Amino acid sequence: MFIQTEATPNPATLKFLPGRSVVEGTVEITSAEQAAKSPLAEKLFGIPNVSGVFFGSDFITVTKNAGEWQQLKPLILGAIMEHYMSGAPLLRDGEADAGEEEFFDEADAETVKTIKELIETRVRPAVANDGGDITFRGFKDGVVFLSMKGACAGCPSSTATLQHGIQNLLRHFVPDVTEVRPV
Repeated sequence: MFIQTEATPNPATLKFLPGRSVVEGTVEITSAEQAAKSPLAEKLFGIPNVSGVFFGSDFITVTKNAGEWQQLKPLILGAIMEHYMSGAPLLRDGEADAGEEEFFDEADAETVKTIKELIETRVRPAVANDGGDITFRGFKDGVVFLSMKGACAGCPSSTATLQHGIQNLLRHFVPDVTEVRPV
């Protein structure tokens, strides 16, 4: 098994590509307690300085809170390889992420539909490329609320991505949008 690695815009996060499907949808794990839902996440959180794990469709991002990637990367690669060779499931039964609740006024349903379509087709593929995910959470008084996960959560450039890239895109196509904020 050959696992590729890629840098992400977040220097504290590295993207691992195992060359196979990882999970349908996405799963974010931000603590050792949450890691109990995944045998692989438990192994990764057992590595010193691992502070976050994010599973995407065909990638795994790992976030560190200290240490150097030169020391952490071989341990992470070993844990991922060992997991896939064991044939164990990624998630324990019934442990898939429940969707986060959305909020918006029913009168804005058409606007929200357009916003979601733009996020799905134009924003999410680019964000996934960087090892993260972004999802619609709500719309109120012209403000779009988005949840950033994986490499995007805590990334130094995430504010610029939201403020300039996504906000400008949405404002261009949806005049009702005045601002974009992270949740």
